Amino acid sequence: SIPSLLFWASPGKGTSHPPLCPSGIKCGGVLSAPSGNFSSPNFPGLYPYETECTWLIVVAEGSSVLLSFSHFELEYHDACAYDYLQVYNGAARDQGNLLGTFCGHRPPPPFSSAWHVMAVVFRSDRHVAKHGFAAAYRKDACGGQLTGLSGEITSPRYPESYPNDAECRWSIGGASGGGPLTLVFADFQMEGGQGCGFDYVALFDGPTVTAPRLGRYCGSARPPRTISSTPHLLIIFKSDFNIGGRGFKAHFYSAGECQEVFTTIKGNFSSPQYPSFYPNNLKCQWSIQLPPGYRVKVFFLDMELEGRSSLTGGCDYDHLSAFDGGTENGSLLGRWCGRESLAPVTSHSNQLLLVLHTDRNTAKRGFSISYVGVVPMNVSCTRTDFHIQIPVQSLAQLERNRIYLGTPSCAAQVVGRNFKIHTRFDTCGTESQRRNNTSVIVSTLYIDFSVGDQEDIHQYEVQCEPKRKEASVTLIAGPDPSRLRQAENLVDAQQREGEAMDTREIKSQDTSDIVFISICILAGLLMVIAVVGLVLL
Repeated sequence: SIPSLLFWASPGKGTSHPPLCPSGIKCGGVLSAPSGNFSSPNFPGLYPYETECTWLIVVAEGSSVLLSFSHFELEYHDACAYDYLQVYNGAARDQGNLLGTFCGHRPPPPFSSAWHVMAVVFRSDRHVAKHGFAAAYRKDACGGQLTGLSGEITSPRYPESYPNDAECRWSIGGASGGGPLTLVFADFQMEGGQGCGFDYVALFDGPTVTAPRLGRYCGSARPPRTISSTPHLLIIFKSDFNIGGRGFKAHFYSAGECQEVFTTIKGNFSSPQYPSFYPNNLKCQWSIQLPPGYRVKVFFLDMELEGRSSLTGGCDYDHLSAFDGGTENGSLLGRWCGRESLAPVTSHSNQLLLVLHTDRNTAKRGFSISYVGVVPMNVSCTRTDFHIQIPVQSLAQLERNRIYLGTPSCAAQVVGRNFKIHTRFDTCGTESQRRNNTSVIVSTLYIDFSVGDQEDIHQYEVQCEPKRKEASVTLIAGPDPSRLRQAENLVDAQQREGEAMDTREIKSQDTSDIVFISICILAGLLMVIAVVGLVLL
């Protein structure tokens, strides 16, 4: 999406004429020189009441803005609700670009923008004036302080050859609620050499070079995925006087809100800062990895992202994607944006990956998601019986009496490598119902994952249409039933893996049908004989 960067016309190169504040004081403006200084109105004197100023800093594309404060004194409030200063990573007034809101006597930390635009907004109310602030900025070709939950860094001039005698430092960290950082190189080509003594990238597990070194890389082999042990990571790029290369492109993610791995059978997660606006310039990943045999079913409880492109009609800006498996190379299960009510999505394997991309502007509320692991099972029926089979490895932590149909007295038996339930329709809480003008037999399968006082019982509706001998199973209650409002038929071709192995068993089960038919025929013959006997008498 394309932000609106300029709030007024600039008369020429350099700094524009500042606009008038409501109090008549001139402040704010567009700062387009490679470096400069600005301050609150009347600094170092007291700033005026009821004043609002916006400075938009624009440097050459491909560069970033380095911003620092030499003096800072504003009226204090716990939530900075009175006088405050806001710093935006891009155009102002877009909550997704907001780097922080500050007041009081503690100056903001140094900032480095993720692109060539940064905005600063100062506002005062009608009470209590202080001396204000003084700030300086400069254009930086590479390096800087990066504080977002995720971002991208590249060598100077990438993908063209990087310059000789260059040295850049990126210090990543400081985001509120941030955890350990993950760094992934998407491209890497530099001058090689034994010991990487010429051109290299060095990684440190902390904010300075005194922290433990995580690696030093050169040549054309991409460095491995690197995970820090702290919320800080220092990246140093250095080139010597000759022989260059294409350089590198890398992404970083902060664990916690922006990168999580789930291995439990149930869970909930949401976009960063939900239900407040998510940040811009994000690439976040949530990986759900369940035991073999399970499938992952995802429920979209709430979603509001930036809308579709008016030009293409596609999700070209902010979007959420789901992939079958653990990587983005897996089959795409869906890609969504805007404000939609989405049906649940079920994976074809025991892993599912969700990836959120946001661009430079127009943030929204984000999303809230719940998931549950669908227990793999084979359900079949005859005209008189249910047959349920669940691999033991899928529920290895459970005793057989924690799996039952209708009532605890109808618990599963362990037969080989499977939990099995074989029961007649007139037992185990089954009941006859009429659905869509068809007679069906219905019961409830309970799988009890409860631990101690924490109840956690998953319920599946098991249904049979005796005339057709067709069975189905549907998840009707999983973790937190109030949130899982939708159910989906879970029997498909992939859930019947291993069914061929049980063909002989199912055929033997069908002998009950033959017996039933034989009894009916015999009863009919006896009735005919009785009628004939009465006539002869």
